[in-house]
Amino acid sequence: MSMSKRMLRVLLCLVVIAVLLPTFIGCGGAKTSAAPEVWWYGPSEGSEVYGIARLKADASADEGVAVVEFYYDSVDDEHFIGSVDTPSGSLFTHTWYTTDVENGEHTLYAVVLDEKNESAQASRTVIVANLTRDEAIAAAVTWPKWTIQMDTHPPVLSASFYNYYYNPEPLGRVINTAGAEDSPFITPDGNTLYFFFTPDMNLPAEQQVSDRVTGIYWSKKVEDVWSEPQRIWLCDGLSLDGAETIIGNTMWFASVRAGNSREIDIYTAELANGVWSNWTNVGEPLNVAYDVGELHVSADGNQIYFHSERAGGKGQMDIWVTSKVNGEWQQPENVDAVNTQYDDGYPYLSDDGNELWFTRNYGVYRSVKAGGQWQMPEVVVSSLAGEPTLDSQGNLYFVHHYIDAANKIYEADIFVCRRR
Repeated sequence: MSMSKRMLRVLLCLVVIAVLLPTFIGCGGAKTSAAPEVWWYGPSEGSEVYGIARLKADASADEGVAVVEFYYDSVDDEHFIGSVDTPSGSLFTHTWYTTDVENGEHTLYAVVLDEKNESAQASRTVIVANLTRDEAIAAAVTWPKWTIQMDTHPPVLSASFYNYYYNPEPLGRVINTAGAEDSPFITPDGNTLYFFFTPDMNLPAEQQVSDRVTGIYWSKKVEDVWSEPQRIWLCDGLSLDGAETIIGNTMWFASVRAGNSREIDIYTAELANGVWSNWTNVGEPLNVAYDVGELHVSADGNQIYFHSERAGGKGQMDIWVTSKVNGEWQQPENVDAVNTQYDDGYPYLSDDGNELWFTRNYGVYRSVKAGGQWQMPEVVVSSLAGEPTLDSQGNLYFVHHYIDAANKIYEADIFVCRRR
């Protein structure tokens, strides 16, 4: 055979290979793309997690990442945490409420699926280490629970309100502990109580922020019995949250956390499917220009009563009000009729807008609106009573602090004056 014929056959073979090779590959020969991959970025292997843990994973797929799913202990529907189809920055992230599982060791799984439904997974072991209020108190508190018999400055109902209220009484052991229950808020139906808790109120804020238990709690009343309070987690990092007020499914609260405009900023959160989430800094003008402190939002959402040491007041802390007009919060006005040269603060506005309750000189005061004007306030409960809140039946809830002979505060409890 001549050289030219051999060369012709070689060229024909190369043409056949070039034509048929893509067909062979498409029919199950060599793959054109690699399997998807997924890698953990957080939390770290073997680390302790509590409250809300932020799960972070990176993933890639030649066919495109369709979704990254997160699970704990087993990759099945029962242990599904959630899924993410769009990365936040370069990572796929999801919040995990660790309070939904028991304390101890758990295995987390990150599963990636590509557009052709091929998958890969990676695992990581963490230790869930949430604390209860009782556990935190046992570790931090050295004194026994204060009782009414030990209290040298019990709250006292003013004689002018004897016909309206029964004498103050503590809510009981389910709510009150040897730690500090403070800043109560009761829903209008009287069936959900929110409050701030810390094991030892004498500890500095930098210790409270990382103790795993200090924060906002809620308890539900079922058949006149309060449930064991549960903490509300409002950040997936470190934060110190309190001074809560709830309007419908929106919570307004004060918080110390990274990214604030000042030391303590006002935030909101939304309640959906039994979980408070979507926490958001309310920004300007409330947080800096208006210097809003602890607050109460009117039932229609169009007014905020708050305390502040902003310029233009009568001295120390005053109560102010800002109104929303065309979606904008207006310049605050001093509630002149209720303010003095002393600290006046922690306001609560009744649902009908006709009663303003607040704290002055460690007592609970009330002002009534008549003819559109706030009247001279009257003291309702005196002696270490403050931060009033009422349900729609008129039952008055407040915080009472216990002090010793040296005026050192040891703890705080939630009390109630029931309406007659």
